Amino acid sequence: MTSGSAYIAGIRSAIILFLLISGIAALGQTKERTQLEDQKKKIEQEISYNNQLLEETRKSKKSSLNELVLLDKQVEKREQLITAINREIRYFEKQIRQNNDSIRKLKSDLKKLKEEYARMIYHAYKNRNIYNRLMFIFSAEDFNQAYRRLKYFQQYSSYRKTQANLILMTQKALSVKTEELSLQKKQKEELLQDQEEEINQLSKEKNLKNKTINLLSRKEKELKKELADKQKAAANLQEAIEAIIAEEIRLAKEKAKREANMTKKEDMSLTPAELELSSSFEENRGKLPWPTDKGVVSSRFGKHDHPVLKRVQVNNNGIDIVTSRGTSARAIFDGTVTRVISIPSYHNGVIIRHGEYLTVYLNLDKVFVSKGDKISTLQEIGTIHTKEDEGKTELHFEIWKSKNLQNPINWLLPR
Repeated sequence: MTSGSAYIAGIRSAIILFLLISGIAALGQTKERTQLEDQKKKIEQEISYNNQLLEETRKSKKSSLNELVLLDKQVEKREQLITAINREIRYFEKQIRQNNDSIRKLKSDLKKLKEEYARMIYHAYKNRNIYNRLMFIFSAEDFNQAYRRLKYFQQYSSYRKTQANLILMTQKALSVKTEELSLQKKQKEELLQDQEEEINQLSKEKNLKNKTINLLSRKEKELKKELADKQKAAANLQEAIEAIIAEEIRLAKEKAKREANMTKKEDMSLTPAELELSSSFEENRGKLPWPTDKGVVSSRFGKHDHPVLKRVQVNNNGIDIVTSRGTSARAIFDGTVTRVISIPSYHNGVIIRHGEYLTVYLNLDKVFVSKGDKISTLQEIGTIHTKEDEGKTELHFEIWKSKNLQNPINWLLPR
């Protein structure tokens, strides 16, 4: 029985260890699955919001660049969603493989346990006569040997009970793993169906995007005029902002002459408080909130190809964000309103100073702030204008460090 005891002890330890590892692994799998589901839900929410913006645009019944930009974004997000679904499918495939391995191992252990238990029952049946047991004990040469023989029968009885419990434990673990496997296979099938639906939807959106490109291509003259007007407005805007910056620098230098505790940093002469604000702004690079609660970047920073016109590039001093009708622009950091301006094609605008940094919010209808106001992070500063003929609500946003333009994407929280 010694070798049998060692065998059963080994099997028991292996099963207990297996159950512990399975529990720990389940926690890790739950965390990984939650992360995958959260990623997918986030993309689905973005697609839903993008659809909302498309519906607002389509109310105008006029094909526009805005519609094309949103369709392009929708295709991009749909592809991301398909990739996210693929990740979930691979996750379940991995879990199914692991569960199949676990089930094979448990079945093998269960078979060995049942065989061993059957041998024990047979042995017990053959030696079931109580008289033979007593004779075996009393025929011992001394008390110690009799005691050991008595303990043998007691241990053997306990050993059989342990064996029976191990069989039940293994059967339960096998049942749990079998149910998990069944559920995982079902979830994988559902994901495969979702994937097929998303691929079909992606194909439709790509066709609609190509159709919109073809329609807009027929309006080349109109698009070129629109681009020329926008470039002219952008040039006027840059000139106006540079003039404001120059004025800010002049005023700061005059103030610096009056106050000995001013600190010169690049072109801006800063008070200790402004210097601290500027440093705080820099420390939050890549962590600043967006100037709209929700939105889609419709035009990125710098030079890039025109979405329709071939061999034509556009240049953007900031980023443009398409959002929902009635949305307000909000400050991305604490600061002071240095100007409230009005620029043709950009409607109203607000410029906020954060030490040596300036943030610019343009294409506003109603403005909620005035020059000199102290502004806090996420404070609403004005409602964003909606271009009715296109159904487009779009904020133009810029960041300047003294006289130098910055790419806003590098400063804002990743979306």
